[in-house]
Amino acid sequence: METRKDSEGTDPEWETAPPGLALGGRAVHVWRIDLALEPGHIEALSKILSPDEQERAARFYFQKDRDHYTAARGSLRSILARYLDVEPRGLRFSYSAYGKPSVISPGIEADLRFNLSHSGHLALAGVTRGRDIGIDIERVREDFAGEKIAERFFSEREVACLRAVPPDRQAQAFFSCWTRKEAYIKARGEGLSMPLDKFDVAFAPGEAPALLGTRIDPGEVERWSLHDLRIDEGFVAALAVEGHDLRLDFLSLPEE
Repeated sequence: METRKDSEGTDPEWETAPPGLALGGRAVHVWRIDLALEPGHIEALSKILSPDEQERAARFYFQKDRDHYTAARGSLRSILARYLDVEPRGLRFSYSAYGKPSVISPGIEADLRFNLSHSGHLALAGVTRGRDIGIDIERVREDFAGEKIAERFFSEREVACLRAVPPDRQAQAFFSCWTRKEAYIKARGEGLSMPLDKFDVAFAPGEAPALLGTRIDPGEVERWSLHDLRIDEGFVAALAVEGHDLRLDFLSLPEE
């Protein structure tokens, strides 16, 4: 399988995943998941969810939200089952104190690391071995009060950077910053318990994504790499992975 790194936001070439998947120590697989599926496909995915996932899906008020949740979780199970050579429904997960899942099914290799994010009709999953990983996707909203949110949650350096961006590019810049910060804290597995203003990411237009510094542990800068993932128009996505010597593949599930 052809692989290449997308650290500067090159448009990914999404390839349909082959039946057998190799995931070596340097490999990071990014999966694109379409959540706008036919009712029959949604029903099939619902059947492979665990009872607690089915209950959570049922709690969504709107049918579209139920379907998107089912498509995301069911597709994630289908993806992980490919690496682990098990039935998707047989996968069992444990969750950290901040909600990050890991596979705990008996006899399953515990070194598989993964993360999932969805927004609108799209989801992304990142999968690798032996290194922590976080991923985030957001739909860009031009009417979003980005500067006010940034002033509340971003670092002083990031707020100053956002204010310097031309007004017609501020929404894109805000979500670039947000997704990179979200991907990083998801990779660390701490959720929003880690204050967003305690670290800085690069996000100015034309600037390569990077963790610039943290006020918690300066050594974190060398530990992580950030990657901009260009998806459909109107969406912004980012990936955070431990290490820098990586190979990124961009995959999609075969059509049913």
